Amino acid sequence: MLGDASILFQIAGIGIIVAMIHTILKQMGKEEIAQFATLVGFIIVLVIVIDGIADLFQQIKSVFLFQG
Repeated sequence: MLGDASILFQIAGIGIIVAMIHTILKQMGKEEIAQFATLVGFIIVLVIVIDGIADLFQQIKSVFLFQG
């Protein structure tokens, strides 16, 4: 796990970038591509969150099973 604050900053940064891309593409009249960009950003954030949850469960497993 990278750390508590760094994951939050990564997710916030991705959100800001995706919002800017979405706004620019929507103003250009390419709403379908803007929605696709938003979907890709959501999937990237979802992968980061799932990875963090997997690390959390691994730590919980090591605590309760006394593994290093």
